[in-house]
Amino acid sequence: MFVDMILIALVVGFATSIGAHYTGACMGMPHALGVVSKWQALLLMAPLALLGAALASHPVENTVALRLTGRRLDITEEIAVIALAFALTTTYNRIRVPTSTIQLLVFSLVGVAIGSGVGVLWRTVLVLVLVWLLAPVVAVLLGFSFTKVIDLVTRARAEEAHPRRVGTHRAIALCLVAVGGVASFTMGANDVSNASGSLVATRVADPLVAGAIGGLGLALGVLTWGGPLLKRVAFDIVKVDQSMALAAQLVQALVVLTAVAFGLFTSMNQALVGAMAGAGLARGQGRIDQAVLKGIVKGWAVGPSSAVVLGLLLGRLTFVLR
Repeated sequence: MFVDMILIALVVGFATSIGAHYTGACMGMPHALGVVSKWQALLLMAPLALLGAALASHPVENTVALRLTGRRLDITEEIAVIALAFALTTTYNRIRVPTSTIQLLVFSLVGVAIGSGVGVLWRTVLVLVLVWLLAPVVAVLLGFSFTKVIDLVTRARAEEAHPRRVGTHRAIALCLVAVGGVASFTMGANDVSNASGSLVATRVADPLVAGAIGGLGLALGVLTWGGPLLKRVAFDIVKVDQSMALAAQLVQALVVLTAVAFGLFTSMNQALVGAMAGAGLARGQGRIDQAVLKGIVKGWAVGPSSAVVLGLLLGRLTFVLR
C-alpha cells in the first residue's frame, strides 16, 4: 500500500509537470494575440484538460500499460519509469525547451524494460515512431492549406462588409479561443497516459480512475506552473496573426485527436510546430524563426536518447536489487 502511494504521488507530480509543459501549446496563441488574459487562458484550459484526461484517455492508457512491454511492469519498475520521465520533463520545463513528453515517457519505459529484462514490443514502438514522424509532416501540409482557406474566407467577408477593411474578425478570435479549448481537452486525452498509464499497468486503478487522478495533476500544473510557459511555443517560432493561429491550433487538435482515436499518441508540440511552420510557409518563409525551430528539434533528439540511456541504467538497478 505504501508503495502504491509513492506511485500515485509520482503520477500526480508528473502530470502536474505535463500540465505546465503544454500551456503554451494549447492556449499560448490566443493569449499572445490578446484574445484572452493569462488567467482566462489558464482557467479555461485546466478543467478541459481534466475532462479530456478523465473521459477520453482510456485507449492510450491501455497502450502505455499493455502494448509496449513483454509483460506488465511491476510497481518498482513503473516507479523507475515515472520518476525518470518526471525528472526529465521537469528539467526541460526549467530550461524552457518544448520537448516531447510522450517520447520521454516511451523511451524511459523502453530503457527500463530492456535493463530489467522485461522485453519490449518493438512493433508498437515502431508504429509510434512512424506516427511521430508523420504527424508533423501532415501538420505542415494541413497548416499551409488551412491558412490559405481561412485567408480566403475572411478576406472575402471583410471586403463584402467594408471594401477598405480587409482583416480579421471578432469571429476568428472567438474561434481561436474555442479551438484552444479543444486543444486543451485533446492534451488531457493524449498526454495524461504518460503518467496515469502506470496506474493501469500495476492495477492500482482502472483507466477511468487513473485518468481522473492524472487529470487533477494536469489541472494543478496548468494553474500553478503554467503561466511562464504560456507564450514560448506560440511566438518564439513563428510570428503569427489570428488566421495563422487559428489554422495551426485547429490542425494540432485534429492531428492529435486522430492519433488518440486509434489508441496512439503523438506530441502536441510537434503537431503544433508543424502546423505553425505550414502556416508560416503560406505567408512566406521569412516568418519562421529558423534558429528557435532548430533548437527545439535538437531538444527532441536529446530527450529520447537521454531517456533510453538513463532508463537502461535504472532498469539494470531494479533487476539487481530484485
